[in-house]
Amino acid sequence: MHTPSHFLLLLTIFSLIKVAVSEEGICSMPPSIINSDSDSKPLYWKVTNPTLSPSHLQDLPGFTRSVYKRDHALITPESQVFSALPEWTETLGAYLITPAIGSNFVMYLAKMQGNSKSGLPPSNVERFIFVVQGAVTLANVSGISHELIVDSYAYLPPNFQHSLKCDASATLVVFERRYASLEKYVTEQIVSSTNKQPLLETPGEIFELRKLLPTSLPYDFNIHIMDFQPGEFLNVKEVHYNQHGLLLLEGQGIYRLGDSWYPVEAGDVIWMAPFVPQWYAALGKTRTRYLLYKDVNRDPL
Repeated sequence: MHTPSHFLLLLTIFSLIKVAVSEEGICSMPPSIINSDSDSKPLYWKVTNPTLSPSHLQDLPGFTRSVYKRDHALITPESQVFSALPEWTETLGAYLITPAIGSNFVMYLAKMQGNSKSGLPPSNVERFIFVVQGAVTLANVSGISHELIVDSYAYLPPNFQHSLKCDASATLVVFERRYASLEKYVTEQIVSSTNKQPLLETPGEIFELRKLLPTSLPYDFNIHIMDFQPGEFLNVKEVHYNQHGLLLLEGQGIYRLGDSWYPVEAGDVIWMAPFVPQWYAALGKTRTRYLLYKDVNRDPL
């Protein structure tokens, strides 16, 4: 028997993949989907301007697409709760993934306002920041500074003294984890941008892949940027020991997690525990791009 929740899920899926057949027999998408990621919008605009209440669900004020299960979670924009970020000034943060959920890392959004400044992570904790809106200035104790704009990022090693300052406004996605050290290996500060990273081969797959951090042994996690054109999908139905934290930067599609299938769009966040079956297919008229945390280079024992 179908429950009300099943019908709500179907309604939402149909709103994403609704098809109309023209006289020529060609499929078309609703205008709201065709124009959702207009070229006139800034890069990653949808992350900070998400659809909070689709029109067909406006009469259901308690509805959310967010889901929390033992081995995965989907945290959609209408469920993201912002409050003052500890140790940061003039900054609101939303903790999206933390060890309380079962992860070995923290993922949060930081909304910096004018004259704002970051705090430092706890001792022995490494930090990765990625700019999705605005610009910030990264400085270290040596006085060296870098301006980070949209699509720029920085990796900060554990116990690395630094600060982020914002004169206007900026939105960052931040990953932090307690560094799993290896004898004789150390990490270094990295400042770069997505477009400076080469496309990597993906045998058996058709999506485009960039890795934002070195793949060498000192680094215990990496951040992937994955691009899918409409209709493209993962060939491998992955089941592995690595954890993931994902932010959908652009586009929309269907994500399979365990035995559940979720319509997702830009602004959504996903946590994937070890060994949860996972698969993605891109829908709509524009590319999907997502940013993905993955722990690497350490023995699971």
